[in-house]
Amino acid sequence: MRLRNAALAVASAVALVLAVPMSANAATGEFLYKVGPGVLAGLADPESRVCIDLFGTTEDHPGFAPENLTKSTATVFLDEHCSGDVFYVMNPGKKLGDRLKLRSVVFS
Repeated sequence: MRLRNAALAVASAVALVLAVPMSANAATGEFLYKVGPGVLAGLADPESRVCIDLFGTTEDHPGFAPENLTKSTATVFLDEHCSGDVFYVMNPGKKLGDRLKLRSVVFS
C-alpha cells in the first residue's frame, strides 16, 4: 500500500512539473511599424534579447512610426543588425510618429 502511494505521489509530481508551462524568452504583445504610407507591418510576441531586422525595410526605405504594444522595452535602431549610433528606447505602450526611422529592434 505504501509503495502504491509513493508511486502515485511521484507520478503526480512529474505530471505537475510537465503541465506547468516553461517561461518563453519572448516579449508578449505586438510591435507595429509602417513600411510605406498606409502599409503596416509588425512582429507578434518577438523574441527577447535578439536583434531583429525589420521585414520590409531597406537601405533606401526604413520603417517608421513604431508602436511598442509589447510588455517589454524595445530599443529601435536606424541601422540594420541593431548597430549604429542612432537608436531610441521605447517603453511598453509607447507610440512614436512618422519622423522616427528604424530598420532593426531588440527587446529586453
